[in-house]
Amino acid sequence: MKNKRALLVKKILNKYFPDPKITLHHKNLYTFLIAIVLSAQASDVKVNEITSDLFKKAKTPEEMLKFSESKLKKIIKPIGLSNRKTKAVLELSKILIQKYNSRVHSTFEELESLPGVGHKTASVIMSQGFKKDAFPVDTHIQRCARRWGLSKGKNVKEIEEDLKRTFPKKDWHKLHLQIIHFGREYCKAKGHIVQNCPMCKEINR
Repeated sequence: MKNKRALLVKKILNKYFPDPKITLHHKNLYTFLIAIVLSAQASDVKVNEITSDLFKKAKTPEEMLKFSESKLKKIIKPIGLSNRKTKAVLELSKILIQKYNSRVHSTFEELESLPGVGHKTASVIMSQGFKKDAFPVDTHIQRCARRWGLSKGKNVKEIEEDLKRTFPKKDWHKLHLQIIHFGREYCKAKGHIVQNCPMCKEINR
């Protein structure tokens, strides 16, 4: 039953989002990491608004550290959690310089050791940045996985494990983006009506 449902999910996602793109603007792996850290509890649109100017001035950890804490906090303030995000950005930039030769490394252990970087952020970098086998689970994917009967997981870890068991590794990279786009556009958290959602309507037939 789940395999049949997984095939239906893939078919509909490929119809609506055949070539999904990363929506966070970035110039390299470092700026991609910073954009993801900044996106916590903020929309990609809002993050892109502030990073369009920020990344012109700071594309490397060294350039980022030229900002004073107060100056960077002022830039970040419009997207919320500015105290926490400012400290994380400056601290992780220092660590990248001191421990990793200013480079973003491609292991979960190294990524998750950085301030402001949890498992989801590390998974996004691994999947979208390094094309490694990872299936990042954000709030959109949590919601859709449950609604679409792909997981009954009570937390992110359980949902991630269910999705990894359900879909082949070769599809994880694309599916992660497809589900996010679909969740934002059609399977929203608020005001969701089953008959108006192309996925839920088919699944609940």
